[in-house]
Amino acid sequence: MEAFHRIWKKWRHLVIYGIILGLLIISLRLLRWKYVIADQSLEIYIGIVALFFMGLGVWVAMQWFKPKSNTAEETEFIPGQEPLSIDEKALENLQLTQREQEVLGLIVKGYSNLEIAEALHLSVSTIKTHVSNLYSKLDVKRRGQAIDKARKLRIVE
Repeated sequence: MEAFHRIWKKWRHLVIYGIILGLLIISLRLLRWKYVIADQSLEIYIGIVALFFMGLGVWVAMQWFKPKSNTAEETEFIPGQEPLSIDEKALENLQLTQREQEVLGLIVKGYSNLEIAEALHLSVSTIKTHVSNLYSKLDVKRRGQAIDKARKLRIVE
């Protein structure tokens, strides 16, 4: 039964799509009767198929643009498991200064450069210099990449 649920979870959209297509074919065959469709058979077929694909397009768009949860921030607590600690060895290898570690911690929390400058009582240009140094030491080009790499290296909480 467990195997069926895994297969259903993985292939349910394809199965549902196939069933809908099968029902569409059956309904089109039923509509072939002469007394229902005399002169406008082609227009009715085109209309039914157009309605079906319009509905399919709406469904695909809803699936495509569904908001995704940020799994990096949602950590599950598992009993008996300690929270992840900072990897001191990775910090030593990167040779981050104390101030760069503070800036990185605030970047991970989602602070902007201006907010970091206000929190640390520094100028925005100083923060930009620290951020630039962080990018070069982490070998990244953007803030999101820096956050991902810092979490993978476990150098932030």
